[in-house]
Amino acid sequence: MTNQKSIILLRGLPGSGKTTLAKVLSDNEKYPVHSIDDYFTDKKTGEYKFIFEENYLAYKKCEDDTRKSLADQIEKVFVENTFTIEWEMEPYFKLASEFGYTIYVTTIENRHGSKNIHGVTDEQLQKMAEKYKVKLI
Repeated sequence: MTNQKSIILLRGLPGSGKTTLAKVLSDNEKYPVHSIDDYFTDKKTGEYKFIFEENYLAYKKCEDDTRKSLADQIEKVFVENTFTIEWEMEPYFKLASEFGYTIYVTTIENRHGSKNIHGVTDEQLQKMAEKYKVKLI
């Protein structure tokens, strides 16, 4: 097999294990992992603090960071976000096409019963799940 450049989107509800799986798949951070959560996480303390009014900045930063990794021709690039709505993935499909990457979308299920660390309520999770569409064909 040739060295295929891949961008892998890891999607799932908060608490599903996206971040944990991304760390495993990144081969001890050999490959970059980008996330909207990075914007809201303090680099020194690791504390996560979501600010709704800045969410658009987090989306922009994640896309910009991903663009840089693809421009650098890194073999594998991971992006982990909820991606509950189709349009949230569209910029990454465009980036993959622009830079000649094959894109894969992996849905992470919370089969292990983990709780999210972001303070998302069960009611909010249910609403997110109702919007969630999986394309099998």
